[in-house]
This record gives sequence, C-alpha cells and structure tokens, in this order.
Amino acid sequence: MLVPHPTVLRRLLAEYQELSESAAPGAAPVDAVTRQRVEDLGYTLCVVTGTRHVGAAVRTATRLLASSGPARAVAEPAGE
Repeated sequence: MLVPHPTVLRRLLAEYQELSESAAPGAAPVDAVTRQRVEDLGYTLCVVTGTRHVGAAVRTATRLLASSGPARAVAEPAGE
C-alpha cells in the first residue's frame, strides 16, 4: 500500500481542518472560493488515504500521522 509522505499529509489535514471549521454550519458565511477549497482538500485527503468519505479520510490521516512518530504527529491547537 502506498503511504503519503507525512509532511504532505500533515499540511493537507491542517488546512482542511482550519478551512472546514470556518465553513461549518453556524459559522460566518464563507465565499465560494473557500468552500471549493474545502471540497478540493476533502477530495485530496480521500485520494491520498484510499478512502471514499472525508470523515474516514481525516481519521485515516490522523492515524497515519500518529504512527509516523511523535515528532510528526499533528499538533493540537493551543487551548483545546
């Protein structure tokens, strides 16, 4: 099985999480460009993790990053 490079996966996941929070229901309205970027990142995460749903892709990416070593795991935002 091909495994995405941790640096690439970390960047994709971080950007997806950041933008998807701003595009979440109840959040301030976002523009069409941001909404499209969230969709593109979700699709890309699905492709690189070999999944079909964004939720599964995020879980798989998180698991892959955690197994790549402690220095490479996605850092939690401060205060959360």
